[in-house]
Amino acid sequence: MATFLYKLGRLAFRRRHFVTLLWVALLTLAGVGAASAPAAGSTSFSIPGTEAQKAFDLLDQRFPGSSSDGATARVVFKAPAGEKISDTLNKATVEKTVRKLADGSEVTSVADPFKTRAVSEDGTTAYASVRYGVSGMELKDSSREALQAAGHDAQKAGLTVEIGGDALQAGAEPGAAGEVVGLAIAAVVLVVTLGSLVAAGLPLLTAIVGVGIGVSTITTLAKTLDLGDTTSTLALMIGLAVGIDYALFIVSRYRGELAEGRSREEAVGRAAGTAGSAVVFAGLTVVIALAGLSVVGVPMLTKMGLAAAGTVVVAVLIALTMIPALLGYAGKRVKPAGEKRGRRRGADGEKRGRRPSAAAGGSATARTSASAGATPAAVSGVPAKPGLGERWASFVVRRPAAVLLLGVVGLGAVALPVSQLELGLPDDGSQPTSTTQRRAYDLLSEGFGPGFNGPLMIVVDAKASADPKAAATTVTNGIKDLKDVASVSPAMFNKAGDTAMITVVPSSKPSSTRTEDLVHAIRGEGTEVRADTDARVLVTGTTAMNIDFSQKLNDALVPYLALVVGLAFLLLIAVFRSVLVPLKAALGFLLSVLAALGAVVAVFQWGWLGGLLGVEQTGPIMSMMPIFMVGVVFGLAMDYEVFLVTRMREAYVHGETPGQAVVTGFRHSARVVGAAAVIMMSVFGGFITSSESMIKMIGFGLAIAVFFDAFVVRMAIVPAVLALLGRRAWWLPRWLDRALPNVDVEGEGLRTTAGGNAGGDSGQDEEDRELVRV
Repeated sequence: MATFLYKLGRLAFRRRHFVTLLWVALLTLAGVGAASAPAAGSTSFSIPGTEAQKAFDLLDQRFPGSSSDGATARVVFKAPAGEKISDTLNKATVEKTVRKLADGSEVTSVADPFKTRAVSEDGTTAYASVRYGVSGMELKDSSREALQAAGHDAQKAGLTVEIGGDALQAGAEPGAAGEVVGLAIAAVVLVVTLGSLVAAGLPLLTAIVGVGIGVSTITTLAKTLDLGDTTSTLALMIGLAVGIDYALFIVSRYRGELAEGRSREEAVGRAAGTAGSAVVFAGLTVVIALAGLSVVGVPMLTKMGLAAAGTVVVAVLIALTMIPALLGYAGKRVKPAGEKRGRRRGADGEKRGRRPSAAAGGSATARTSASAGATPAAVSGVPAKPGLGERWASFVVRRPAAVLLLGVVGLGAVALPVSQLELGLPDDGSQPTSTTQRRAYDLLSEGFGPGFNGPLMIVVDAKASADPKAAATTVTNGIKDLKDVASVSPAMFNKAGDTAMITVVPSSKPSSTRTEDLVHAIRGEGTEVRADTDARVLVTGTTAMNIDFSQKLNDALVPYLALVVGLAFLLLIAVFRSVLVPLKAALGFLLSVLAALGAVVAVFQWGWLGGLLGVEQTGPIMSMMPIFMVGVVFGLAMDYEVFLVTRMREAYVHGETPGQAVVTGFRHSARVVGAAAVIMMSVFGGFITSSESMIKMIGFGLAIAVFFDAFVVRMAIVPAVLALLGRRAWWLPRWLDRALPNVDVEGEGLRTTAGGNAGGDSGQDEEDRELVRV
């Protein structure tokens, strides 16, 4: 692997014009495709295998043209203070609005509130139900605009008018200002880490190119593959973060190779062969985690995961090819590591800190010292002050038990809120109070009861029953006797008379556990009815669909975790040639993801710091959040594990003690890994300003998870565990060692290829090795 990537990096460096033009051409092609692609609208939503989905499918068969899964809107009218909605002028306004609503091309029906008794008991509030022939995710913008225009006209007449339902749902709108701030912070961190504007600009440029190709491709295929706005947002979020980080690791290693006196082409090759190998395997873990979302069995989640995984693949390929090409253009504007700090003059008037290269007459001894981990200043004879990462690693090696205990207890305390985790899907009740959906939700709750916003649709399949009407009556009476039922509508049969629909209004709000218990109770009642009458009873509707979706995700979590962690565990065994190091990596990930979920519960469910983060409404955590965070955070966690621990292993296999190897790994990688984590946190944090609650929650969850994993798990717990294990950390059974392929992430093959140096400095390297032996 290292040798192949070494050659690829040098080839991209030499053929920089071709490589750059190739990526620019791909970006242009993707952009043209996105610009000319037909408008995709929004995606359809289905949950195959669930009872709610089976009921929807049955309704489409037995009630043709009813569009059971079509979008709905509730236009809520409230009379001015002291008036009734049935007053002459108010009633005329409502009836005029109903006629306007019925004119829409996608509208299948509109219920007049005065004919359907959709007026509150106090006579102040009424609502008109609008049903469309397509789902809310497929509804045209023109239909939404017509709906809003009708409500606006009624407002002019003096009524309070708010619109709820899924007909007004729009695509996610990430906070543009937050994204800009996130990228600005990333740029500052890159400048500080890499020492120049040119070097800092390369990761940003390549990340933007990669995200541009990925998101444009998604937009191009959106109509064909039924991809929605959330898919693009996730690809943008993940692609920016990993794109910047992967490029940063390679540029940083390139500067380190330059500091050892290598030519620029040779330095590019070695950076691609070493840091590039780590990028490949880190990217593979992210791809495995994202593509593994397919096992959940929810098409929307599968598409999101695969699209984001594709964007990560593009980011890896760009880091391995376009970064070497751009480094060729940059030339001397990207300086060796430590050169700017080392150019200060000492009291003797000599420049300090710049290590003499072999070409400039530097000794082989100096080159050997640099390759062994000495800083440039130390090689030139100037005592080097240990960096923060090195000093921290030395402290951890001296006090591993205390650091390990503090880290585990701290993360465990943050994870405690997970025990109170409540899952659900956001509805209009979780919207900000500034939205018309939320205001309509509140008006309906006040006028008709909290459960009115989440009615349950009961489907009675009596095709096999001798008396369908009797079966429907039995079901209706059985449901009326259940707890937490506010009202039950009469059964409505299809033309064939073998299938009935019954609407049940719970007495509790849609997202409450009482409503969930009611759904399970009705399904239990249906089992008894089926035994008595041969009828099949199914519960569906938005509330039941949300409950089934949450249950499906919960059931898939353990198999998904086993698949993703298992595959990544095998991959990391091959990378680290160890059993305990991958095991420690997986256990550390569990700590960080549990702590991150605990923080999400505290903020979005309990409301802690909610005002600071713009959380206007607390409630259940989005159902897909746990499994989504497991997938994404695991991939990102393994990024830091690979980049940090490969340097430790590299030092260990070259003869250092386990404790020295930990310190050496931090000396070379802690600064860059810390910078990469801050960049990821900045990028993810930018999405917290999104108006979409799901995107806001994902952005916060990923940002806090990166913080916990990078700075607590990888920077504290990992070195503490390695220090405690000593040489046992790198143990691998001989039979497994022989069976595993040699992936050579450390670049050992680059030291022996072509007589000792794959770059052509074989004579000098042979002299170096002779000095080491002496």
